[in-house]
Amino acid sequence: EEVNRLFKRLNTRKATGPDSVSPSLLKHCANQLSPVFTDIFNTSLETCHVPACFKTSVIVPVPKKTKITGLNDYRPVALTSVVMKSFERLVLSYLKDITDPLLDPLQFAYRANGSVDDAVNMVLHFILQHLDSPGSYARILFVDFSSAFNTIIPALLRDKLFQLNVPDSMCSWITDFLTDRRQFVRLGTHVSDLQHISTGSPQGCVLSPLLFSLYTNGCTSGHQSVKLLKFADDTTLIGLISDGDESAYRDSGDDSGLQEGPSPPPPVILCDSPLTSAESISFLDTTITKELKWEQNIRSLTKKAQQRMCFLRQLKKFLVPVKMLVNFYSAIIESVLTSSITVWFAAATARDKAKLQRVIHSAEKVIGCSLPSLQELQPRSRPTPLIPEMNSFGPSPLERGS
Repeated sequence: EEVNRLFKRLNTRKATGPDSVSPSLLKHCANQLSPVFTDIFNTSLETCHVPACFKTSVIVPVPKKTKITGLNDYRPVALTSVVMKSFERLVLSYLKDITDPLLDPLQFAYRANGSVDDAVNMVLHFILQHLDSPGSYARILFVDFSSAFNTIIPALLRDKLFQLNVPDSMCSWITDFLTDRRQFVRLGTHVSDLQHISTGSPQGCVLSPLLFSLYTNGCTSGHQSVKLLKFADDTTLIGLISDGDESAYRDSGDDSGLQEGPSPPPPVILCDSPLTSAESISFLDTTITKELKWEQNIRSLTKKAQQRMCFLRQLKKFLVPVKMLVNFYSAIIESVLTSSITVWFAAATARDKAKLQRVIHSAEKVIGCSLPSLQELQPRSRPTPLIPEMNSFGPSPLERGS
């Protein structure tokens, strides 16, 4: 019954995997095929063995940016069997039920009620709460892992899963799922030779994000003045420093494989490359400045929303009904205007909010009907917090003093 339900919910526009079984076939023949695949899935779980045809991936290089300068500008997305994706969803639900209570509360990805807003809010909460104390400041290290999913070592993952109370049979099944995988690269009409891989988890598999979160679950801070937050493979290390004592923050760097450079000023050395300080950084698509002001972030949101307005105007020219225009606006433009709104709304200046409101007024003129104002959108976007202590935060101490 569960397999039947998953097959019927498949998106028929998704790409077919290397086994050539299309989602359309599975969806329209779900009643006939689900009993067969249910037996296959159950046998796989009982024997802790994944059929080889389900472990084959087609690696498609997807450009990360418009201008390609090297191989690192491509993201290796794995096209896997649609049947296996459905199987993975069953395992995913099972794993979540077991591991969710034991997951690091500062890992915000792939959690019920967890969101990007929660992660950004929590970073600001730790910083602003600390800055209220005299003689204090904060240092933040943003870490972006390269090819994060490829770093998973199945044998180590098995040990970590066992520590999280995952049954031994499921640990064995996951180990088999990740080892002796077959993959080849397809670029246009060109296809590479078949390779056998026994490390990492393919980027494109349903289980990969959760497996990476479980793999890094033990990566936490042992110091009260150092906070380590994670959103999937985006890791943020916050040093809450008082009276110039950075020992705990730098000790955490040593524990993570970081090395101190010469002083002054003492840059942190990571993989033989010095880490430079920045005036601002895009953290989970929210621009945070060193002054904790939001002008730059709102300018970025306004620009992105204005660029999308041209599509709304084109749809209007094609005489698209008003209801469809409103739906398009809500999905494509309003979603940009409200991006992380629970983070910045309380601290944004009236001038910055007016910039976003002008985009809404422009959309109203194009569509020909009234739309929710920015003030009305803010309560609607408030998420259910993952951690009880989380709230929306007001202006930073710097702004409160201005």
